[in-house]
Amino acid sequence: MNRITSLFKEKSQNVLNIYFTAGFPTLNDTPDILKALQVGGADIVEIGMPYSDPVADGETIQDSNQAALENGMSIKVLFEQLENIRAEGVTLPIILMGYLNPVYQYGIENFCKKCKEIGIDGLILPDLPVDEYFREYKAIFESYGILNIFLITPQTSEDRIRKIDEISDGFIYMVSSASVTGATSGINAGMEEYFNRVNAMNLKNPRLIGFGIKDKETFSKAAKYASGAIIGSQFVRIIGTSKNLKEDIVTYVKSLR
Repeated sequence: MNRITSLFKEKSQNVLNIYFTAGFPTLNDTPDILKALQVGGADIVEIGMPYSDPVADGETIQDSNQAALENGMSIKVLFEQLENIRAEGVTLPIILMGYLNPVYQYGIENFCKKCKEIGIDGLILPDLPVDEYFREYKAIFESYGILNIFLITPQTSEDRIRKIDEISDGFIYMVSSASVTGATSGINAGMEEYFNRVNAMNLKNPRLIGFGIKDKETFSKAAKYASGAIIGSQFVRIIGTSKNLKEDIVTYVKSLR
């Protein structure tokens, strides 16, 4: 069974998903950050594949993408860094997050095959259209046991949300507001209305809330409306200024509970 699916069978509340950009702050930090997140108690790790035009992301993650690219990070290098990550004791579900163009250039099936070999559990590709995925790629993803995680926003129609729920496994990524990563702070009344509206749809997949989650207060509040939440920009800020990555990561992750 896929590690993401297994996690949600065992844990339905307060699921903590942490995002960071591969190759940031330095090229070879990725495996050490993964291991520290596991020690700290994260439930899922989302590794960003750096891209020159990360359209869903705000300044903090854009800057980390640029730094990672300048450090020499690429999909090939990332796969090399993760080659032995399961043998080295990392058991967390791992998701790769990025944009379609580099994955398409690598080859969709080759990419999924490599993910399976390494032990990657899922992908988030925000610019992969739902209909194109269903028509062209769903069978490929499923043949390699890779889950494709879709995003929904307050503007996503009910029909679209139900379509995404129908073709998805794992979880649905609930973007909290019509913004980019790092641009919002906290949960407001408008967001709560959206969360309640989606919850009332009785979808089959659990949801994790992202964008604007940064600390124990915002994580706890988001987790009241979903199975948990995703933290990205704040974590990237922390590792970007850290003098002791392992210690600072473990301390931060533990502070969120």
